[in-house]
Amino acid sequence: MSEQQHIHVGKISGVFGIKGWVKVFSYTDDRANILYYSPWLLKKAGETKTLKVIDGNLQGKAVVAQLEGIHDRDQAASLMSWDIFISHEQLPKAASGEYYWSDLIGLSVENTEGITLGVISGLLETGANDVIIVQGERERCIPFLQGQTVVSIDLNAGKMVVDWDADF
Repeated sequence: MSEQQHIHVGKISGVFGIKGWVKVFSYTDDRANILYYSPWLLKKAGETKTLKVIDGNLQGKAVVAQLEGIHDRDQAASLMSWDIFISHEQLPKAASGEYYWSDLIGLSVENTEGITLGVISGLLETGANDVIIVQGERERCIPFLQGQTVVSIDLNAGKMVVDWDADF
């Protein structure tokens, strides 16, 4: 499985209790959604391991999880700072007109005049709307408003067309 097919969804941030549970810093929205993806591909310093999620829940503001084969606090502590990835295939199919951020990163962006603005390097969530970060000859922050600034998205062609002035 290639690196692009893995999605970074969190990090093991601590231990919880004495029976091998781990605390998780989740990047998913809702935080507890990370528990629905199993197995996890854990990565740290070039090393990888795959572990199944046995159980988990919200504990206050934290997400805690029990992982297969981790039975005590010392084993859980050995997983501290490991990054959590899942495969793209573990995600539910996006509804029509909806996209996972991970699918948008890397798309070429051009405006309605055919001028290439760059490539999507990331996205930001703001209170009003999401924003795509486009890296080209300079960085641009373009509101992700489908039907307004975002004219079309073609994942197969790897291209997004935006209604955005190249000088802005």
